[in-house]
Amino acid sequence: MKRLYGMLAAGAVALATGLGAARAEPLKVVLEAEIVTLDPHFTSAYITRTFGYMVFDTLFAPDAAGTMKPQMVDKWTTSDDGLTWAFTLRDGLAFHDGSPVTAVDVVASLQRWSTRNALGGRLLANTASLTATDARTVTLVLKSPYGLVLDTLGTTSSPSPFIMPARIAATPGTTQVSEIVGSGPFVYNRAQHRPGDRMLLRRNDNYRPRAEPVDFLAGGKVPKVEALDIRVIPDSGTAAAALQSGEIDYMQYAPFDFLAAMERDRNLRVLNFTGAHMFTGHYRINTASKPFDDPAIRRVLLKLVDQPEVMAGLGLDTRYSRDCAAFFICGSPNETDAGTAPLADPSVEAAAAMLRQTSYAGEPVIVLVASDLEAPKVSSQILADRLQRAGFKVDVQVMDWASVLARRGQRQGWSVYGVHALGLDLASPLTNSVINFNCTTATTAGFMCEQRLVPLFDAFARAPDRAAQREVAGQIQTIVYEQGLGIPFGQFAQPAAMRASVTGLIPSAVPLFWNAEKK
Repeated sequence: MKRLYGMLAAGAVALATGLGAARAEPLKVVLEAEIVTLDPHFTSAYITRTFGYMVFDTLFAPDAAGTMKPQMVDKWTTSDDGLTWAFTLRDGLAFHDGSPVTAVDVVASLQRWSTRNALGGRLLANTASLTATDARTVTLVLKSPYGLVLDTLGTTSSPSPFIMPARIAATPGTTQVSEIVGSGPFVYNRAQHRPGDRMLLRRNDNYRPRAEPVDFLAGGKVPKVEALDIRVIPDSGTAAAALQSGEIDYMQYAPFDFLAAMERDRNLRVLNFTGAHMFTGHYRINTASKPFDDPAIRRVLLKLVDQPEVMAGLGLDTRYSRDCAAFFICGSPNETDAGTAPLADPSVEAAAAMLRQTSYAGEPVIVLVASDLEAPKVSSQILADRLQRAGFKVDVQVMDWASVLARRGQRQGWSVYGVHALGLDLASPLTNSVINFNCTTATTAGFMCEQRLVPLFDAFARAPDRAAQREVAGQIQTIVYEQGLGIPFGQFAQPAAMRASVTGLIPSAVPLFWNAEKK
């Protein structure tokens, strides 16, 4: 009998040990690309933003409805005139190196971040002072009322306003920080990072989640898995095969041509996205060189873009795509149909008739086609065909995406190319990358400069409520379409895929793993 009890006890220990090992197994994930830049303020790259939300934290964060909720902040007050804001940090916040998060860290982080983010720069330009009035209180004094204070402090626009220790935030924004210390739910350790292979982020056992239920980026971030094992698998087909075999648990972007097979596999789940978690594709136009320096010729393109044709070319049905003429995306608070009439009823014949009424003199239209990204490649190929059929002289130049990015920085040598961006970033005129560099030296929007937009951006920032913001957004959108400054080619989702054993994953186009579990 003693021997039997001993055997049962040994078995129980072995079972408990085995279960403990199962719980400790990391969640193995493949993201859109390798995480190369770790400084969360330095670049607008989406992959760095994803890394930032795992390792760092923010003062405020949006819920699924887009409402800003406190995250690191416990409470805040606003003066009657709207000029003085006081934010009190939650008690017990600590960085991964053990030091407490203080108001001095917040001030230094926001000052550094604002040099790298257009929305942050706009707020700081309207700031009379930003100070740490005690260890947990940050006081913001504005020069004039500003309607986007909370939206700015919690923006998802990349780079996002992540908080780091003041000693690290003292690094100029133009120089990458050499030490990665956040206060978020996962901890980065350089010794557990093998560039080109994998990165291991350990659970922050000292993280203090908020008490509210998790709701997108708001609420209680509860890191439930022991670690995130982030694998580098550049080829999407190889990553999909690894997911199907169980070698990995999650991939951020399921290849379009694998979706049907994944949906039939009972061991997998496909996570679709809607609204601001979808991408919107746009054609970016070089307004600095012929023929598209002429707005009348740019307007011809409005009749050439057939969104259903582009989505069909990508192999996407209505489950994963939709037509959307709203420049600030469908499903966002700024969705409006103001000025969208020129996009109705696309027709090559109508475009050809419009072109004959312009000053077009046969100048070549140089269409850049990215060979290594599906949506930019297909959208650019379709537009090139329709341009030629409408009477333009077309020069198609195929290159990799990195070369497209390099070429677009030149005022000559390109005319148009297709690109897509996440709705979270496009939903506001102040963060929409197609137009928010208007009349600046930035090259990402084709050197556009429409002076009528400048005061409207300021009016949007000062609008007192959502309705007023939407009204200004409609005025901006009307000018954008009137001048042919950018043209959307459709709104679509790039679904994520995961093993059925993964539960609790927050439905977000920005991968968020703090609530996920693995059976």
